Amino acid sequence: DVLPSPDGPAPSVSITEIRQYLRAQDIPFHDGYSCLHTPSLFTGDRGDQPLSANAPFTLFIDKTTGSFLCTATLAEGTWQDFQANVEMRHRGITPIPPASSEEMEEEMRQAREDARCMWERALPLWELLDEKETKETKALFGISQVSNATLKRFGVRYLRTARSLVFPWFSPQDATLKGLKLVRVEKKGGTVTYVEETLPRFDSYRNLFGLSLIGRRDTELVLTGWELDALALHQAAGVASVALPRGASCLPPTLLPYLERFKRITLWLGEDLRSWEAAKLFARKLSLKRCSLVRPGNLQPRPLEALNQGLNVTKILRSALLASHKSIVSFRQLREEVFGELVNTEQVSGVKWARFPELNKLLKGHRRGELTIFTGPTGSGKTTFISEYALDLCMQGVCTLWGSFEINNVRLAKIMLTQFAGRRLEDQLELYDEWADRFEELPLYFMTFHGQQNIKTVIDTMQHAVYMYDITHVVVDNLQFMMGHEHISVDR
Repeated sequence: DVLPSPDGPAPSVSITEIRQYLRAQDIPFHDGYSCLHTPSLFTGDRGDQPLSANAPFTLFIDKTTGSFLCTATLAEGTWQDFQANVEMRHRGITPIPPASSEEMEEEMRQAREDARCMWERALPLWELLDEKETKETKALFGISQVSNATLKRFGVRYLRTARSLVFPWFSPQDATLKGLKLVRVEKKGGTVTYVEETLPRFDSYRNLFGLSLIGRRDTELVLTGWELDALALHQAAGVASVALPRGASCLPPTLLPYLERFKRITLWLGEDLRSWEAAKLFARKLSLKRCSLVRPGNLQPRPLEALNQGLNVTKILRSALLASHKSIVSFRQLREEVFGELVNTEQVSGVKWARFPELNKLLKGHRRGELTIFTGPTGSGKTTFISEYALDLCMQGVCTLWGSFEINNVRLAKIMLTQFAGRRLEDQLELYDEWADRFEELPLYFMTFHGQQNIKTVIDTMQHAVYMYDITHVVVDNLQFMMGHEHISVDR
């Protein structure tokens, strides 16, 4: 995915400007947690009539970016698209939702069709041939304690041919099937890893698993990082719970409108320090004042693990910490955090590189908020090494943004794809699509700048990427090219 779009980043708009514009255009609005709510331009009364304050407020404008989403019609677009539609309305023309390309529409339609076929082939877990197969399958996924009633409620199925659990994505509007997530288990030695695959592809997969089951009156919600955790929470504590589509790696802003109606959100994303860091980041997007966080620890593992261990899940939820804290704290408030850092010394040291054990000894792993500078003469292999170094982290789910000012993105992507595949693809072109599909699944983004740039534009683009894609690792290659040579001599 390329950031920003080739015609440059979308002009930023402040929340004050958005409010002023809405007032000037006589558009009624409520101030929400992360969005402004207005009646939709795309439903109900048409033409040059002012929007009625009695109409349902189904259009949400993101306070940070100005992008909008209408949850009634699924129309979405930028702040500029919104303004263009308001102008059309004034001229008595029926607003039309910004269209995605025909190619994308076709791709989504195909993905939905594939998902439907797969869904029909999958069986409810409790309807497998015999009890033995059901028991073995449940044990494989660590869900022996999850009841059939819970699996049935959430519509979980099993696809024999792929040996995968199947989680549906139902539209909150009309409960039609929009996509699927397949999860299978891979065992290597003593470690168990879960491999996920989504239809449509992950950048278009915006499911909040479990959302369609939540009642209109529910005002509290638990946000988890995994579908099986949402099941465990509902069964163990009877709470409304949903799972993020990509776990603790990212909370796409397009999902924020669906979370606006909840007055209290508890984030329980996982059992490691990365989940804790992600929870703090997501709470800022969701508005700190309504968020609580479950701190990972020995007695507070992820929800599924808590259910399996027979822990009191309701008690763990009650002990969640408020996300908003004052500017001054005492040690008593930090005490648990300090203990957590002592218990999890390995995790505190960051995400380890799988390919560079020697680097782990030097840098202890990749940690947020740290700056690492690699230097070396021209042609010594800095870019080649850094692309492998970044790829290693990216393959472990670290969302990465590349700013390559020296070589263009096509060449950089070719280097990284070769390193990812571990082979010379120019000699095996028939394998290109297979490896490119797998490479596309990585949380990897590229800035489209090249050569000397205005530093403010670059920083703005980085900030935009952090908000939109939860980027936690930025690579700048290299500073000299970005700043231009004349800056170097002035202020090294």
